[in-house]
Amino acid sequence: MNDFTHKQLISENVLFRFLISPSLRIFRHLLFVAFMGIVLYNSTAIIANPLAIFVYIVLLFYVNMYVLVPILLFRNKNIEYCLSVIGILVIMGTCGYFFNPFNKDHGLNIPLFSFLTVLLLAASSSVKLFQKGMMDKQLIYELKQSKTYAELEQLKNQINPHFLFNMLNNANVLTKKDPEKASQVLMKLSDLLRYQLYDSARDKVLLTSDIHFLEDFLTLEKVRRDSFDFLISKEGDLNGVQIPPLLLISFVENAVKHNNDATRPSYVNLYFDVKNDELFFKCINSKPMLKSVNNSGGLGLTNVKRRLELLFPATHSLNIEDGSERYCITLSIKL
Repeated sequence: MNDFTHKQLISENVLFRFLISPSLRIFRHLLFVAFMGIVLYNSTAIIANPLAIFVYIVLLFYVNMYVLVPILLFRNKNIEYCLSVIGILVIMGTCGYFFNPFNKDHGLNIPLFSFLTVLLLAASSSVKLFQKGMMDKQLIYELKQSKTYAELEQLKNQINPHFLFNMLNNANVLTKKDPEKASQVLMKLSDLLRYQLYDSARDKVLLTSDIHFLEDFLTLEKVRRDSFDFLISKEGDLNGVQIPPLLLISFVENAVKHNNDATRPSYVNLYFDVKNDELFFKCINSKPMLKSVNNSGGLGLTNVKRRLELLFPATHSLNIEDGSERYCITLSIKL
């Protein structure tokens, strides 16, 4: 199934929307309960205790759907799930032997009872697996769309033109005053452009490479602004750690953009720490005394938040502290 076909099925097929949409969950449950109630109500002539059967069916259906399947089956604990099903069959078969809700005159038909129980478990498991499969496909589709959009935006905004103009102008001035420093600036700018144009095309890059890219970016900013300083702190074992490319630059760009202060020195401090298979990143920047700019973050932070939600839906934590003198972003990602 291609992306277009999948998207069309999700948006146009009413049945699919009804089965997977969270907003329609209550209607699905009401329909199921009503259907079972009607079936059992019309079976009072052959079933001794329809209420007991109703409670059994509903309880087994939802315990399997919301407890056994998510905790065991979704986590590939297939043996534990099978043992749980066997345990349910043994317990319910034993209870049914002494209290048969199906027929007053005859004993419990164990094979038929087991078959109906397995059928009910299979039905509830199928519904949950179908929902998860459709949601996973939708998430994959959104990831692909997000990647395509990000790549297009990256091609349009590889380098801030104003930033590039300033760097080239500074290099031109330095060629007369300090040729050696001008050469260093051009080399840094070359590395930065090479990373954005080529290295970041991969799905994942080394964290150390991304840090080097951020260091080049801040070094060039320091050349442009005399009253600017930065610090990069690294702790833990960063070697071999991989992250999506250009994931952190939006935070650093935001910090640089909103900390330019003509009255006093400004700074950006970056902290990296890897421990227990988790990456901790902190970006702290000073805020200008005269707040002539909007420090809310803008579109860049909005995009990176959405990207984090798609790439690490349940394994990341982002905290933003907007103080009177500093702006701090703390990000943790389970690797």
